[in-house]
Amino acid sequence: MRFALLLVSLSAFANEVIYLWPESQRVKGQETIKNERIASVPNPNLTVFLPGPAIANGIAVVIAPGGGHHHLAIDHEGFDVARWLNKIGVAAFVLKYRLAKADGADGSITVDKHVLADGLRAIQIVRERAAEWKITPSKIGIIGFSAGGELAALASMHYEPGARPDFTALIYPSIRPETKKIDKDTPPAFLVHADDDRLTAANSVNYYLDLKKAGVSAELHVYSTGGHGFGMKDRPLPVTQWTQRFDEWLAARKLIP
Repeated sequence: MRFALLLVSLSAFANEVIYLWPESQRVKGQETIKNERIASVPNPNLTVFLPGPAIANGIAVVIAPGGGHHHLAIDHEGFDVARWLNKIGVAAFVLKYRLAKADGADGSITVDKHVLADGLRAIQIVRERAAEWKITPSKIGIIGFSAGGELAALASMHYEPGARPDFTALIYPSIRPETKKIDKDTPPAFLVHADDDRLTAANSVNYYLDLKKAGVSAELHVYSTGGHGFGMKDRPLPVTQWTQRFDEWLAARKLIP
């Protein structure tokens, strides 16, 4: 019964699910769930969340949940984020990307090749179908949490024609120094971290400094407490106000009214 309820919660607000790759490239198998998280993604896909026509502002964001490339924290770093973005008029697309470190992984799926490819393809699809979803093609960003933040950062540094994000939001991202490739064309970034994050606390600071050296606009928020993985969790901590700061950042960049 609990499993059935979870399946309902994972799809209750979905308008459409879009597979990233052609049917000829898909593999056999279905997504699995373990401990209320997505535990395997054989065929990466996007779940579409569109805001009401009266408040839609033409902005779109691809959302990459975290989970250490082992699983996807699909609710508080995925669907909850999409519902919040819809409330401020932003079209949201929750990305289920391939998991390089899932249980039973044999090394054939890698972050730098396959996971990055999923992120870039997601951005490309949103841009290709922008007219259909009433999205401005030059206002498509990506937000990532933890391992999803690594994906978002990689997409910002190693993008391909037609798949460059116009802006990036990195929430307690995991960024490996050896993957950095930052220059003046790297998209502007909004970064959030908690000082007591024992896993990835320095990543946002270093990425921010690298952006500034390259002359790229960026905004960094470091909260004293919050740990790792706070996402959209409702807790009595200042860190939960990061969504307001992101809203303000979008407005300051004239992306939303």
